[in-house]
Amino acid sequence: MTLALLEQEVPTPIGTLLLIVDAAGALRAAEWADGRERLPRLLRQHYGSGAFTLTASATSPAFQDAFQAYFAGHTRALDGLPIQTGGTAFQARVWQALRTIPPGQPTSYHAFGLQLGLLRHARAIGHANAANPLNIIVPCHRLVGSSGSLTGYAGGLDRKRWLLAHEAASVQANSPP
Repeated sequence: MTLALLEQEVPTPIGTLLLIVDAAGALRAAEWADGRERLPRLLRQHYGSGAFTLTASATSPAFQDAFQAYFAGHTRALDGLPIQTGGTAFQARVWQALRTIPPGQPTSYHAFGLQLGLLRHARAIGHANAANPLNIIVPCHRLVGSSGSLTGYAGGLDRKRWLLAHEAASVQANSPP
């Protein structure tokens, strides 16, 4: 059976985000438009060659509203979006755990590995992070190097820096005095 996927564009302050949504309304992928060439490879990796069709569609108001709220400083606005991913059980475990990292509190790969009980699996965690199909929604940008240095991000280090600064400022602005 072929999975019918719809591609929707959502403008953001740091570029257009391409959302891939299934017929049930679950997000399957979110990729920056300037990384569009990565998208088919990512979808094939998760669903197999010829296992999906991709058609352009209008943006769902629910997704548009959630991203507008996130970029307006409500950093938890994306938490309730319905998602469905392919991937291995290990990848799913890493992606689920990434969603528990609070906005404004980036963590190192080392600390994240400790949290998962996978201290000696930093490389596997890195590979799962790189295969994350849901930019921002599964916040892989919140993982940093042990020294706090920025490490790779599919959307580029400038976007990662912006997202981390945006979340830190939003959390600080919304904290009680």
